Amino acid sequence: MSGLTLRMSQTDDYEALKKLYIKNDLEVDPDDPMPEGVIKNWKITHGKEEYLAAGLTLARYEGEYVIDGIAVEPEYRKLKIGKILLEKAISEVRALGGEQIFLVARAPEFFRKQGFVTIDEEDAPKVFDCLTCPQFNTKCHPEIMRLDLE
Repeated sequence: MSGLTLRMSQTDDYEALKKLYIKNDLEVDPDDPMPEGVIKNWKITHGKEEYLAAGLTLARYEGEYVIDGIAVEPEYRKLKIGKILLEKAISEVRALGGEQIFLVARAPEFFRKQGFVTIDEEDAPKVFDCLTCPQFNTKCHPEIMRLDLE
């Protein structure tokens, strides 16, 4: 993928991001509208056709900042675009005066490299649907993680 031109921008097209999330195995209900707590969505596109290569949704629920979705298409992984999106969200939370960001990680090693730490379920804000999902810790074993901002 040499000579690759990628473009990051803010987007209101949550439907496109939702399809990306579902395609990349995030548990998102295809019939649900954009959650009311969403602050911003970003996308990274490729080429004139603006192929959706990656996306991130930042939300605030019950006073807590949450990465409510992040996905990178497999052929674009290892290009550090997930890290770029995450840094954008972290910068946004800092600008809003946030002190922490939470997420549920299916790829915890990626987030650990970015400074997130795994926390106990009882220390997590009660905003994650997956905690009440019957597959949680049976078929699906995500880690609840937090990043403390300084």
